[in-house]
Amino acid sequence: MATITAALVKELRESTGAGMMDCKTALTENDGNFEASVDWLRKKGLSKAAKKAGRVAAEGLVAALVEGTKGVVVEVNSETDFVARNTDFQTLVRNISETALKSGKTEVEELNAQAYPGGATVAEAITTAIANIGENLTLRRAAELSVTDGVVGRYVHTQISDGLGKIAVIVALESTGDKEVLATLARQLAMHVASANPAAMTADEIDAATIEREKNLLREKNAGKPDKVMEKIIESGLKTYYKEVLLPEQVSNHPDHGGKTVAQAVKETEGKAGAPIAIKGFKRYALGEGIEKQTGDFAAEVAAAAKG
Repeated sequence: MATITAALVKELRESTGAGMMDCKTALTENDGNFEASVDWLRKKGLSKAAKKAGRVAAEGLVAALVEGTKGVVVEVNSETDFVARNTDFQTLVRNISETALKSGKTEVEELNAQAYPGGATVAEAITTAIANIGENLTLRRAAELSVTDGVVGRYVHTQISDGLGKIAVIVALESTGDKEVLATLARQLAMHVASANPAAMTADEIDAATIEREKNLLREKNAGKPDKVMEKIIESGLKTYYKEVLLPEQVSNHPDHGGKTVAQAVKETEGKAGAPIAIKGFKRYALGEGIEKQTGDFAAEVAAAAKG
């Protein structure tokens, strides 16, 4: 039987990121063969990842990445918020974002199948990260915006590292105008979207069920009014609702816009840009939105794990 030295264990640990005892066991099981031990740990990592797959992952990071006339937002989840500060996890999220931007693939299944730096696929890279980090990690969603001529701007709120944080926004502006002026406006609008969380660009983009719910609320608040009066109340109420949720009609939060609506701010900027400007769309990802989080005593879980 080969002698398993501390230096060999250390080398395997640094190469794979696996735990010290796992590395020692791998070398023992494979008679000191380094490459066979790497494969053994990868197989063991796959097994660990499968066991973690059922855990709720609602923390992690969202990313916004922009290059020229194209931008993406991506969300990768973890089980705890501690992982967001892990540099390996940050690299994973950034690399997945770059892969989405370069490939143009934002459907999760398609993005998971894309080549990841180093030769693996995105899905395989996530599985390896699960084994190394020790938590369930999932690529939840990704989206893209692009323009023929113009800019895509970004803003990341509660930024932990460049382009990575808790809220990520991209805004696409179509225009032949001055690109510096457009870039400034796109970032300002992205900051507004992060704060105001508009529902859509136009009323047609809001689903019928949501509109009907708003109408029902107005009917309940004004019960007993004559039908003709109710019609006017609903019409007026929906106009107010649209001002609150449609991006162009919202009052901009950015101080440079002086209390103007987003549409007014865009129109005003056209003079500086030297050309018409159209907002082609926006994407806003808030970390973990819509995920039902598990509740429990995390300290107790850690203590239990420490006891073995």
